[in-house]
Order: sequence, then structure tokens, then C-alpha cells
Amino acid sequence: MEALPTVKVHFDAMFNKKTFKSVSEVVVWGLRDKLLASKMILHNNVPSPFAAKAYAGLEAIKLRILMGFQEVQIKGDSRTVIRKCQSTKTDRLAIGAIIWDIRSKSVHFQKIKFQDIPKIENSRAHKIAKEALASGVTSYLVQEDPNLQNLFSEGRWGRRPD
Repeated sequence: MEALPTVKVHFDAMFNKKTFKSVSEVVVWGLRDKLLASKMILHNNVPSPFAAKAYAGLEAIKLRILMGFQEVQIKGDSRTVIRKCQSTKTDRLAIGAIIWDIRSKSVHFQKIKFQDIPKIENSRAHKIAKEALASGVTSYLVQEDPNLQNLFSEGRWGRRPD
């Protein structure tokens, strides 16, 4: 059986169909499910709930690249987005360009696994995204972890994520 990467990234999104705004929530978990980072991003002019979920998946990839880890599990409760990220076929749906961005950024990892999870396992990311969409506030948090200090000191975290 293949060993899974120890760093897990859960992503979720909330979509407001009246304003076409969405919030992407990304939560990064390390060993023993220690919270390493959390990021909320507000998006404007989002065409659909599927696009909102795809943008959240893209934000998960971007955050992982900035944190410098080489192996990662990307987990979300959007089966459609996860399956499209796992596939090598060209996607012709409206979210195709976002999926292409996710796949093109995946080459930054030695090992990456996309996994569909039940909504109940993604409840923390879902709750935070829902609150952020209601308030319109975005945030970024990195937990201090002594095991990661050498990573930060090497300059791999040189700037805040986009």
C-alpha cells in the first residue's frame, strides 16, 4: 500500500448566487492533525458554485507551494473538482481553466494526492468559509511550529500568499 503524505490540505468554498462572490477556505494540517495554516480569500465575479470550489482548490495548491512542502494530500468535498484534478483529460466546462491551473501547479510537488472526502470531514473549512462570506473578511494564519522553524529560516516562506 502506498504511503500517504503527512501534510493534508482541506479546502472548501461558499458561493453567493446573488452577488456572484465566493470565499475560498484552505486549512493545512500537519503531523497528528496539528493546524499549520489557514487562509480565507474573497473572490468576485465567480460564475458558479463549481467555479467557487475550483478556486478553493487552486488556493490550496498555491498555499502549499508557498509553504515549501514536497508531498501533500489535497482534500475537498467537491467530487467534481477532485475528479477533474485527478484526470489528465482536457476539461471543456467553465471551470476548465481553473482545473488547468491546478494541474500545472501540481508539478511543484514530488507527490500529490487529490482526495474526495465527505462534507462532515470538511466541516471546519466549511464553517470558516461560511462565516467569511457573511462578513466579507479574509484572513491568513500560520501557526508557530518549532518543527517548521528551519523551513521558515531557509527563506521558503518569503512573502504572504496572493
